[in-house]
Amino acid sequence: MKKFGYILLLLCFFGLSRSSYAQTNREELEKKRLELRNEIRKINELRSSNKQKEKSVLTQVEDLNQQIKRTENLIRVTNQQANLLTQEINANTQKISSLRKELQQLKDDYAKMIKRSYKSKSQQSRVMFLLSSESFLQAYKRLQYMKQYTNYRKEQGEQIRSRTEDLQRLNKNLADQKEEKEQLIAENRNTRQQLEENRKAQQALMATINKKEGQFAAQIKERQREINRIDQQIEEMIRASIAKANEESGSTSRDVYKLTPAAKALAADFANNKGKLPWPVKSGVVTMSFGQHPHPIVKTAIINNNGVNIDTDPGGKARAVFDGTVSEVQLLKGANKAVMIRHGDYITIYDNLDEVYVKRGDVVSTEQEIGEVATNRTTGKTTLHFLIFRNTQKMNPADWIYQM
Repeated sequence: MKKFGYILLLLCFFGLSRSSYAQTNREELEKKRLELRNEIRKINELRSSNKQKEKSVLTQVEDLNQQIKRTENLIRVTNQQANLLTQEINANTQKISSLRKELQQLKDDYAKMIKRSYKSKSQQSRVMFLLSSESFLQAYKRLQYMKQYTNYRKEQGEQIRSRTEDLQRLNKNLADQKEEKEQLIAENRNTRQQLEENRKAQQALMATINKKEGQFAAQIKERQREINRIDQQIEEMIRASIAKANEESGSTSRDVYKLTPAAKALAADFANNKGKLPWPVKSGVVTMSFGQHPHPIVKTAIINNNGVNIDTDPGGKARAVFDGTVSEVQLLKGANKAVMIRHGDYITIYDNLDEVYVKRGDVVSTEQEIGEVATNRTTGKTTLHFLIFRNTQKMNPADWIYQM
């Protein structure tokens, strides 16, 4: 019996370890699932609000592709959750079976003990058992034995009560897990249906694009030329700002800041927060990533972005991602206003602002609102162009912003 209890204890220990690990994984998956659902909801809202304003088939397909990609990720994450729940359900079923066997054995042993006690231990027999001792020492030992036997009965009763509660708790957990799995399956069924509808809409739009691929490729190239013109203005603004800041220290460099001890400390602090910086908008979806890559719709066209484009709500506010000083506020041709914030020798750029709440020389703090993002009158989209540099070196914002 002791050996059985020891083995069960080991099984429970490893079971709890696996359960704790599985619980952590489930929590992470649930967090990711909710994030994806929120992104899909956000894209839906943006598409709905812009539906009457969108003129470009290309823009519609780009938005639809974003939604399809996130829906596919949502289905994958939900499947992982369901599979993990299946593993936990199977593990709990095995635990319940083992616990029931142990509980039955405890009850059988307890019943036998009570039966023996009833037959052999009346109050009179206990007294006679003590009085028949040959010595005081023997009587003392018999008294101790009687106490131990009584304690053992109590312990057995407590074990039965404890195991019964464990069994009830496991049964409840099992029922909750099965219910949660059913909800995930039902949600996945609806998500798949929505995915199929989006794919049909995508195919219909793509048929239009394929017929006029050359025309759409020309549109993309023109859009890329516009992006290049804006990026060139931003790079010129950065070099002019570096040159202006270096004048006071006697440096003529237009490419690298000459740092004071305080600026070095701020730059080090910024670098230490790589991957942990907040988003430059409170709520948004990345619609164009950093770097050079084929266009997601017309593969023959190449697009390049020195930063990232983030679609946000109409009237959405741009926020500083870290403490720093506003070094420039400029009106860029074709891109509304841009705010440049310096963090030592690191720079963050917030481009396409309609209104600006700060001016050159202002000291700003993390998540401070610095302006309102402009809304395109043709497409109805509210898009922030966000960039990160170290001196004049372009950096991928996705490496710096938390879960971008």
